[in-house]
Amino acid sequence: MSEYERTGKVVVSAMKADVHPQTARKYLQAGQAPDELQSKHTWRTRPDPVAGIWEQAQGMLAEAPELEAKELFEYLCRMQAEEGQVDSSALRTFQRRVQAWHLQHGPDKEVFFAQEHRPGQVMQWDWTNANSLGVTIRGRLLEHLLGHAVLTYSNWEWASRCQSESLLSLRQGLQESLHQLGAVPVRLQIDNSSAATHRVGSGGREFNPDFLSLVHHYGMKAQTIGIDCPEQNGDVESQNGHLKRRLEQHLLLRGYRDFDSEEAYDGFLVGVLQKANDPRRSRVQEELRVMRALPPSRLSEYDELRCPVSEHSTIRVKKVTYSVPARLIGQEVRVEVYEGQLKIFHGRELLLSLARARGDRRAVIDYRHLITHLLRKPGAFAHYVHREELYPDRTFRLAYDRLVADHGERAGQLEYLHLLKLAAELGEAAISSLVGEWSGPGHPGKWTVAGLRRYLRLDGLGTVPECELEPDLSSYDALLSEEVGHVD
Repeated sequence: MSEYERTGKVVVSAMKADVHPQTARKYLQAGQAPDELQSKHTWRTRPDPVAGIWEQAQGMLAEAPELEAKELFEYLCRMQAEEGQVDSSALRTFQRRVQAWHLQHGPDKEVFFAQEHRPGQVMQWDWTNANSLGVTIRGRLLEHLLGHAVLTYSNWEWASRCQSESLLSLRQGLQESLHQLGAVPVRLQIDNSSAATHRVGSGGREFNPDFLSLVHHYGMKAQTIGIDCPEQNGDVESQNGHLKRRLEQHLLLRGYRDFDSEEAYDGFLVGVLQKANDPRRSRVQEELRVMRALPPSRLSEYDELRCPVSEHSTIRVKKVTYSVPARLIGQEVRVEVYEGQLKIFHGRELLLSLARARGDRRAVIDYRHLITHLLRKPGAFAHYVHREELYPDRTFRLAYDRLVADHGERAGQLEYLHLLKLAAELGEAAISSLVGEWSGPGHPGKWTVAGLRRYLRLDGLGTVPECELEPDLSSYDALLSEEVGHVD
């Protein structure tokens, strides 16, 4: 209509409005818009299919607005089954009617107020489970979490691989994030994880002293969210999903999910994060201009414990039993407990490093520490409390079953201990495939570890060459005569 008033041409006006000229002419002659010409539909074209139950439904909804439409409909249908007042196919109609009732008479929903983010103020922290990525290390699934830090203004993010939602993983991941950023925001916001907070008598939660010492070292203020209110940590919660989708896409482009080592996977993760942060540089610069500088030193990223080595050649670290070399029995060792490993010291000397186990109340037994002693006492194997830990993988478990079936329980156990000794000498990878082949149903007859050694041409290993010696005992006779003369 405005175009027609300007040009006076119906066809041109119709083309501008993208309608047919006849339709345009109708509206111009009437002088009304389409919505004004249409009459409102106030009559029913068919009987109301839920009229027989709607009045009762309204009363029940008024008493309990949280009732779901489907459950309420099925309940009322059962109540009216004998009278036949409602057809069970009217569920969708009933659901729309309940939705309309809620819009008019239902309770108010919670209101979330959009917040203005200011640069350099808040970093949010959260853990997210990354097992769904299916990452493997040399064929074995890598079960891990990602400790994730996000700046709320620029959405700059950093993540580090960890094993649990612990203070150790928080200390390591937060320090790594801050040093990657190169500055410190005003506040750190975190959920009510036990790594940061603990329950107090009144039912609320307070910050742990160790967590507060970490935050105060960097000059930040600790801030938590409401209990069971993850939406208050919305930036990092949202970025958790975006990060895992981004990693999934890069893994698909890579073509395979297996890595040679955990360090190689960590490098892959760093590359993905750097690419994600590239478009955020300008806003990150705004944040850096108002942030404080990092302190001159980092906090230690480990806990230090003193552990006695028991007569079982084991130590107990955070509810987990670890085997150590038997030469340490009776000594007290110092253990640096990192998120992913243990470093064992005697004094200042590093004795060995062990991979740290996930969870608690379990045992990590390395057969290499014990196999020589088990061969001296083979009867101890049958009832050893950590016996299941002496099967490095499924192949060795099948080998044990085959050897016991072929040679009997006692002789088969002894053969298996010799197999572990061979694995300790050559490495599991060197014999695993051959052991799996010989233990399978396709291998005819019985086999022994001695036969395996012969097959691998290891007969000469460990044998002492024969030689004929004619010892000269005159020097010993002279020494003996001197000692006898001295006694006299």
